[in-house]
Amino acid sequence: MAMKIRLARGGSKKRPFYRIVAADSRMPRDGRFIEKLGTYNPLLPKDSEDRIKMDIDRVKHWLEQGAQPTDRVSRFLEAAGVIEKKERANLKKGEPGAKAKERAEEKAAKAAEAAEAAAAPAEEPAEAPAEEAASEETAE
Repeated sequence: MAMKIRLARGGSKKRPFYRIVAADSRMPRDGRFIEKLGTYNPLLPKDSEDRIKMDIDRVKHWLEQGAQPTDRVSRFLEAAGVIEKKERANLKKGEPGAKAKERAEEKAAKAAEAAEAAAAPAEEPAEAPAEEAASEETAE
């Protein structure tokens, strides 16, 4: 039997409240579970002690039995010091799409052209008076 330590959702609509449970991985999210290990209330402030409550001894027991924590529960356990932190892959979700990349490249090209155009006329008039002054000195 594949065991998971995961969250089971409770609470009303738009007011989530989760139980941290040990359950068979084949059971539904809010369905049958074997043991309640704690609670998680995401509506409380992050520094609140009541936000996450766990029975650490029972969690360790289930981990020894081979239960696998889900991503969210493993973060809770890492914060509590029960398991060591693991390196997570940075998913491509945060990366912009192809169209957004194209728009960014076009915008950067236009900005470069504008900067180049603004810099070029400023340099030409600065050179012209210097040339005129040089020609006046040689004429005298």
